[in-house]
Amino acid sequence: MIVKIEAYIREDKMEDVIDALATIDIHGITCYQVMGCGSQHGVKEYTRGKQEVELHLLPKIKIEVLLSTEKCEQRVIDTIQKAAYTGEKGDGKILSYDVRSAMRIRTHETGPEAIQPSD
Repeated sequence: MIVKIEAYIREDKMEDVIDALATIDIHGITCYQVMGCGSQHGVKEYTRGKQEVELHLLPKIKIEVLLSTEKCEQRVIDTIQKAAYTGEKGDGKILSYDVRSAMRIRTHETGPEAIQPSD
């Protein structure tokens, strides 16, 4: 079974999460800059000290990790949670999905072999 983990985290926690994943030998990740809002409902900022601007969508980082087995799924989730944690609203979310199929384009490998590191 192939598992996909998505994490939406604060921008300033990206390097911490990437470094933490590397310590458990997870190197195949994809990162995106995204915008979103949740229970935090955005923030108010002040420009030039006077004018109030309300930002409803906040910048976040989306990290995707594909795993070729379910046995390390919880370990990856725990690692991301610990590295991304600040204790404040807006720390983010971690989602986990089952992936129905995968194929490595170059070699035509399918299933878990398609996401294993190749030589």
